[in-house]
Amino acid sequence: MTLTISPSPSAARWATGPKTFLPSRTGQAAVPPLMPASSQTGSPDPRPDTVPQDRRHDAASEEPRLLGRYLDPENRVRQVVALPGAQGSALVVDRDATTLGDRRLVAHLAPDEPPENAALLCEHYLLDSAGHWCRGVTPEDLWAVPFAAMEEQEVEDPAAEPMSCATALTDRRGCTYRLEMCLTEKPMPELRWCRRPPAAEGGSAQPVCVREAIACLESYEPVRTLTRQALAVHCDDPEVSTAMLRSEHARMEASEIVLNRGLRRAVLATAAAQDLSMSEIAMRCGKARHDAHGKQSGETSWLARRLGIAPESGKGTPTPWIHTDVLALIARHGLGISPREVELG
Repeated sequence: MTLTISPSPSAARWATGPKTFLPSRTGQAAVPPLMPASSQTGSPDPRPDTVPQDRRHDAASEEPRLLGRYLDPENRVRQVVALPGAQGSALVVDRDATTLGDRRLVAHLAPDEPPENAALLCEHYLLDSAGHWCRGVTPEDLWAVPFAAMEEQEVEDPAAEPMSCATALTDRRGCTYRLEMCLTEKPMPELRWCRRPPAAEGGSAQPVCVREAIACLESYEPVRTLTRQALAVHCDDPEVSTAMLRSEHARMEASEIVLNRGLRRAVLATAAAQDLSMSEIAMRCGKARHDAHGKQSGETSWLARRLGIAPESGKGTPTPWIHTDVLALIARHGLGISPREVELG
């Protein structure tokens, strides 16, 4: 059986989540006081007040939970609040404190997120020296549940059979990838991902690492699932070596370098829909340059390389990878959306 990978966007972990937002042991969360809006010419007072957050906000309640306040560049008071979302989720929203309008979505937290994370998000948002770039709240945000689609995909169908490890995956160049037993100097065969060139070109299969297979297919799935299944099947098999495959899988799961395809698609779609230039997006990310006459413009070459549109210096092809910190920078400041919306699972 041969599958041709046609990548589609999916939800995934937020780039900055694992490093910053952790469950609170004290029940306390930092909420910044009223402060001027951050800009590129100045930064707000980094010392937040601390108020207790003793319980998770009741999703059935219509009362917003105030997280922080600040003054925008026009000296209007704005507030950041946590609003109840669908099925226990929470919307962190930046809105006008007087009219309660002009609502901007800072983040949409899943139902299992601890309540302290909303306050931590607010703190980071208000202390951001690059400004506040967020998209408007849409009606869909009120009934959507973060990661619901991904969780439904993860629920196993009892009647469904697991994919065979012999399944071949095909990339855009026509190369196929399959888990195979490779003969090595060891007394036992080694289970590895192998790549075969297109039939028209001929050639034998060559071992590739898990990360290389994912990069060429520009999709984590089904490589990740097939790898986990194979490792489980041969976990206690004394006749097959899985040490290399297990190590590659662990490094890929722990890596902060992720696929950039979702971000590239979002940037191109936003640029077309909002008539936004790549130069403006780069400038929002703090990447600017000046010509001989002092005219400022965005570093579009930097953005193109990060998105996998142009190759890195000295390279022949664009990279499919991007660091989670850079992805978060472009998503939040360049597009005004949550990094979760453009990361791939």
